[in-house]
Amino acid sequence: MFRKSLLACCCLFLQYKSASAFRGRFLAKRYATAADSTVLQATKERRPWDFVRFVTQSSKFVSIFPTRTPTRMVKPGRVLWDPKGDGENDFTLAPLDDVVMGGASSSTFSFGRWKGTVTDANNGGFIGIRSTPSFLFDMSACEGIEIKLTSDDTQRRFKFGLRDSKEFNGIVWTASVDVRGSKAVRVNFNKLVPTLFARTVPNSPTFKKDNVVGLQLIYSKFEYDGEMNPNFTLGDIDVAVSEIKAF
Repeated sequence: MFRKSLLACCCLFLQYKSASAFRGRFLAKRYATAADSTVLQATKERRPWDFVRFVTQSSKFVSIFPTRTPTRMVKPGRVLWDPKGDGENDFTLAPLDDVVMGGASSSTFSFGRWKGTVTDANNGGFIGIRSTPSFLFDMSACEGIEIKLTSDDTQRRFKFGLRDSKEFNGIVWTASVDVRGSKAVRVNFNKLVPTLFARTVPNSPTFKKDNVVGLQLIYSKFEYDGEMNPNFTLGDIDVAVSEIKAF
């Protein structure tokens, strides 16, 4: 079983690494003639890859023996997750950082507190938290999801994403949200953009509200299609996630 888990994790790493290499070449070409070359200089930094942390993180999201998950009907107002509801929450949240593609950023998540350090060494530049594979929501009766966040006084842009497929590296339906201090962010389903490795995916099917199987929150220097996040800084970050609910 351990060997199968390790093999699955390594396959995931190769997929992420391929995407990272493409993105690195794209950014190098994009900024090669720019007067400000700080992006290129930063991405040249190399650090040892933490293989143990890679396996520890990615293994939480790999199901060697997939099980059939019963569908739960979700109505507006239902709380999907809160830090005090471990026994009642339909899922847990765990870090999934750029170590999965060879990066050196790292974060932890415990009782709703998300702490981490972001570096763009090894062509990385993001940290994230993601739901473990344990639920299937039919949210046809809902308009979207509200997430309550508390950060510092720095304006930061996060990506909130939903998944309607259990494919690990499948399409993520994403919305960018700006947060300063405490804020209840509402993400409407009809505003979600299909993305894959920070690139938009044109001509994608409609988001399936009746098959929501995952959610995630990412703080990344990458916006979409080669653009950079305008409200992003490298270094330490401390965010409290106090509630996730449907509306």
